[in-house]
Amino acid sequence: MNTPDARNVLVVDDEPELLEVLSGYFSRHGFAVRGAPDAASARLRVAEQPPDVAIVDVNMPGENGLSLARWLRDTHPRMGVVMLTTASELVDRVVGLELGADDYVAKPFDVRELLARVRAVQRRVAVAAPALAAPSAFAPSTAAACRVPFGHCALDTVRRKLFGPEGREIDVTAAEFDLLELFASHPNRPLHRQQIMEQAHNRGWDVFDRSIDLRVMRLRRKIERNPDKPEVLKTVRNVGYVYCPAGGPPRSAPT
Repeated sequence: MNTPDARNVLVVDDEPELLEVLSGYFSRHGFAVRGAPDAASARLRVAEQPPDVAIVDVNMPGENGLSLARWLRDTHPRMGVVMLTTASELVDRVVGLELGADDYVAKPFDVRELLARVRAVQRRVAVAAPALAAPSAFAPSTAAACRVPFGHCALDTVRRKLFGPEGREIDVTAAEFDLLELFASHPNRPLHRQQIMEQAHNRGWDVFDRSIDLRVMRLRRKIERNPDKPEVLKTVRNVGYVYCPAGGPPRSAPT
């Protein structure tokens, strides 16, 4: 049974049986669930009430899930988005992450894994929500004290926002902020991809998983003066990535 403070989840999939299974399963675990059989119906559901997390199938007739995910990210940048992809379609996962999806689960999947992924995204969304609701709750001195320099940008660790050099807010997803916060807490320390996946995204990493690389590429376009020649988020060959606060050399020479 859903509680009054249940988190809202929208499931978008053209398989009626899967919609029924997921609606029942997530409802039993305290979520308020709505279903949509296609992208057009999903847009109507979002207009009625934006969900905290949207679970979107990539392969649907008509407008596909990737197009819908792009619209969700453009119109509701703070909404969590989890993509459902087929196990063989690596390109769908790559494109989905490029569009800003927070996570993905490959079909066929265990509903327990999907629930865990959605809960992880939900927690990130929930952390960001109070600050967005009352951004003026912090005095200027307090807000300034919570800003961590990140290259020529600034990371507000309380309000979970990223600001450009002129003070303009730069849109980042909850997953992207978690990644920035992880790097900010380990300056000049090369982090392995395994560490990044476990600490920032609560999932394991394998050699074929490009999600971290894609998110770093996406973040570089937002924080680097020249994303092709990164000075802040540098690659460490055969290791992972390192955050260089001043754009200087880390402890291990990067590439």
